[in-house]
Amino acid sequence: MAPTDWPSVERIYAEGIATALATFETEPPTWPEFDREKRAELRLVAVENGAVVGWVALSTASARDCYSGVVEHSVYVSADARGRGIGRALLDALVVGADAAGIWTIQTSIFPENEASVALHERMGFRVVGRRERIARLDGRWRDTLLLERRSPSVD
Repeated sequence: MAPTDWPSVERIYAEGIATALATFETEPPTWPEFDREKRAELRLVAVENGAVVGWVALSTASARDCYSGVVEHSVYVSADARGRGIGRALLDALVVGADAAGIWTIQTSIFPENEASVALHERMGFRVVGRRERIARLDGRWRDTLLLERRSPSVD
């Protein structure tokens, strides 16, 4: 992902926000905010016919050294490109890159109602490790999230 991809990434992020199934965010961040919050390595975009149709990025889970190999990820696919394996390709590339970089845990929080995302993550080796009930409000309504994680096979 390059800064020039930001307009497309921002549009896809906004599409996800509009579903009320992807995030607690109510508007996309600015590029400087995104750039500050997401780790520079393994920010990836999927491109089809010259257009960005999806993205994935990592955030540091904790500033503590003992958690240096734990990250949280976000993955988004444009509305007109869903169901074509783009999310799987992005997650696959992320997992391969994360393993190579020494990351031992990739985690994410997903709304339980986002069944397609939960199923995709489970197919990619993530497992549900818990449900956080009434963790935050979205549009004035309490929402639950499922916490999923994927451990690197190199973890003994």
